[in-house]
Amino acid sequence: MRHIRFLPDDTNVDFIGWRYYAFAADGLLLLIALVSIVVQGFNLGIDFQGGVLLETKAAHTLDIGTMRSTINGLGFGQSQLQYFGGGECDKPVNSCVLIRVQPTAAHSGQDIVNTVKAKLGPSYSFRRAEVVGPSVSRELFYDGVKATILAIVLISLYVAVRFEWQFGVGALIATGHDVFVTAGLFSVFHMEFSINSVAALLLLAGYSINDTVVVFDRIRENRRKYKRMALPELINLSTNQIMTRTTLVSFATALTMLPLLFFGGPELFGFSAAILFGIVVGTFSSTYVAAALLLYLPHVGGPRGEDAAVASKA
Repeated sequence: MRHIRFLPDDTNVDFIGWRYYAFAADGLLLLIALVSIVVQGFNLGIDFQGGVLLETKAAHTLDIGTMRSTINGLGFGQSQLQYFGGGECDKPVNSCVLIRVQPTAAHSGQDIVNTVKAKLGPSYSFRRAEVVGPSVSRELFYDGVKATILAIVLISLYVAVRFEWQFGVGALIATGHDVFVTAGLFSVFHMEFSINSVAALLLLAGYSINDTVVVFDRIRENRRKYKRMALPELINLSTNQIMTRTTLVSFATALTMLPLLFFGGPELFGFSAAILFGIVVGTFSSTYVAAALLLYLPHVGGPRGEDAAVASKA
């Protein structure tokens, strides 16, 4: 049986030869993200700024677009609406809506609760009404940042134990780069940064390290097989061998995110856009950043690595 090949079997891209251009591109992305985060910051959503949370249910299927227009017409701050299900909310389907509203200087949290209840009327039952203060939201934001950093560090420690410490360093830099650049995307385009955004960054960290581990595992296999091969040639060989797998997985994952991007609504737009952007950046960094960094680390990129690259050019 013949297998469909996404790329030719004899692919021979000189990844190591092009690594300086890749480092320059990565450095530019990091610089743009850093400048934007420092100068412009993040457009924090209600989750991280404080606000009002209402769970409402009706006896009929709700039109979330009509409800959004109604809530926005009250003149409050930013609002978010989304369906949620389970239990009584599935009878009928889409009969429960979660409403988040950001308070303003002119309207306190309790004022918003009372106004929304009065506007929607007695046909809606309110199962939960909470007012989240800015201090709690700020703590939630910092907890999200800590969780993301901790996830990257623990992932890198696992790689260091599973392979060698040099591979762990490469994984730490590559995964941290992917997450930081994707976080910069939210800042550059002033996209709302919420709990969904933190979830996207954590998901991206897992996806990025998966690609990186595949590259590292092939390098380790080839080091055992080709004991006398110089590290630059070994990295090129290993990366070319897994190119088809990497591109197919990235392409398939991107296809699953496109419906969310175009039809998921405003609540999921930032999440899906971050994942799509992260897929591209993560695939790029796993190929160029994580693997190429091995050339500059002791014992892996010493006489056998960077010096061999210089000798091969001579």
